[in-house]
Amino acid sequence: MPNNQSRRDFLQKMSGGLTLASLAGSGAFALKTSRLPIDTKKLGVALVGLGSYAKNQLAVALEKTTNCYLAGIVTGTPAKADEWSKKYNLDKKNIYNYQNFDEIAKNKNIDIVYVVLPNSMHKEFVVRAAKAGKHVMCEKPMSTSVKDAEDMIQACKDANVQLGIGYRMHFEPFTKEVIRQCREKVIGDVRFIQTNFGFTIGDPAQWRLKKAMAGGGPLMDVGIYCVQASRYVTGEEPLSVTAQYGPVTEPGIFKDVEQSVSWQLEFPGHTTVNGFSSYRSNIEQLYVSATKGWIQLGPAYGYGPIKGSTNAGPLNLPVVHHQTVMLEEICKSFLESGKFPEHITGPEGLKDMKILMSIYEAAATGKKISLV
Repeated sequence: MPNNQSRRDFLQKMSGGLTLASLAGSGAFALKTSRLPIDTKKLGVALVGLGSYAKNQLAVALEKTTNCYLAGIVTGTPAKADEWSKKYNLDKKNIYNYQNFDEIAKNKNIDIVYVVLPNSMHKEFVVRAAKAGKHVMCEKPMSTSVKDAEDMIQACKDANVQLGIGYRMHFEPFTKEVIRQCREKVIGDVRFIQTNFGFTIGDPAQWRLKKAMAGGGPLMDVGIYCVQASRYVTGEEPLSVTAQYGPVTEPGIFKDVEQSVSWQLEFPGHTTVNGFSSYRSNIEQLYVSATKGWIQLGPAYGYGPIKGSTNAGPLNLPVVHHQTVMLEEICKSFLESGKFPEHITGPEGLKDMKILMSIYEAAATGKKISLV
């Protein structure tokens, strides 16, 4: 969305994240129904990369969803292929490795490829999936550079396939309530947002601590939630950013990526945002101060349970499995319209990438970076 887009326009775009009924996009193209399991109306999903998130969240979700199911897997580890094949009763023809992945183009059981690989591998497999004629979901951040994100969007456009980013918080009840109260001005005009997400990272040899694979440190990993929150709370795009790296107390571990980073965003509606992400601080918070009250979530971004309150009292909302709700609603939108919900598509991921890269630039140069 353009930087000068109004709150109203953004609200209309994000309405799919606020109510289940409005998830279907407009201007749908015709579905290739021959690729769908017509008798069950379920979309077949193949997971690319079988790490902890795929195993403990997405696979669990795909056992619960009513409109999509685990149809295939892509892994470079034969032991994992065998384990998953037995656990989920997968046909051997639906199991791929990274070398023969392109053969997935011939598989009519697979409608959506979900890329759950290290950040640096997102572009390659999104592009390959698109060329194979498969719709694509990709974990966030969508890439390690703005250029890669743009290339991914173009590849999916050229192949006439959908590209979605795994923004699970868009479908989470507490988050949707924060968006509603802020957009409908239940607490007045938003003036200040404090948003923090950090944790103590473990294995010092893991890929998240290698810039070539992760693209950066905690900002790319969990800070993106904070950047997203500032945008979906305000309904606006930021005008400028300043940022500062925190001290490095363990240079042996944080020699390639930042240990922590703080940033400040300014928005057209006079909202100021303070953000913070870290691999050595256990913190998870979204606090919004407005002219008539406040609203906060804490925990705010993890797998839950999310908890929240306002100046009027606690928020009593259902606790859900985020990935189940996300996949259910995304696939519902696709089955009804042929499109993923607009607010989780590639262009949304690209906007975040531009802000993330500008935060790094601001922290490195000490300058205020214009985002307009």
